[in-house]
Amino acid sequence: MGKSNKSLQGLYAITPADNLLPRLSALVVLALEGGVRMVQYRNKDAPMPLKRSQAAELLRICHAHDARLIINDDVWLAIEIGADGVHLGRDDADAVMARQALGPKRILGVSCYDDVERAVAAEAAGADYVAVGSMFPSSTKPRATRASLELVTETKRRVKLPVAAIGGIKLDNASAVLAAGADMVAVVSDLFDAMDIKGRATAFQKLFNK
Repeated sequence: MGKSNKSLQGLYAITPADNLLPRLSALVVLALEGGVRMVQYRNKDAPMPLKRSQAAELLRICHAHDARLIINDDVWLAIEIGADGVHLGRDDADAVMARQALGPKRILGVSCYDDVERAVAAEAAGADYVAVGSMFPSSTKPRATRASLELVTETKRRVKLPVAAIGGIKLDNASAVLAAGADMVAVVSDLFDAMDIKGRATAFQKLFNK
């Protein structure tokens, strides 16, 4: 699946930390059926054999739905299973080294929190998109650094990369983030905790079609 910045837009589904593979797969399938085209596998505490099996299965599911799988934090796992890319946080691998390891075709995303200069450095290192946030209070990361809507706009002005907004984003506040310039909204709880995951994903995607 080729890389295109133009396709780095829309709802970016971040998986909940669920160690039950069949259940996690079922949740992700519902999101994909709702129109999600990029999924990030994120499970910080799972043992490596489980991570490997979950990631490989999610990659198979994503590709069956013409979607891409990004691996959180682990460049080598992404390469090992043939994932579509990796997302790096502040304490993860160096972006320049990650770009070299991944090669030119895989996607590299970098978290920039509330720091525009980090986004500028990520672009120089070869990132394909940057993530800004936490935009709102987040149950997934309650102590996360907060970023303003103005920071999204400033990041869009300073870099030529797609910007993903993350942190506490819900269907009822996503429009404000898009108005500030975000190309993607990265969502965990408001998507995967929804009673109707497929319907929630579709509703998010409609915001990008307005």
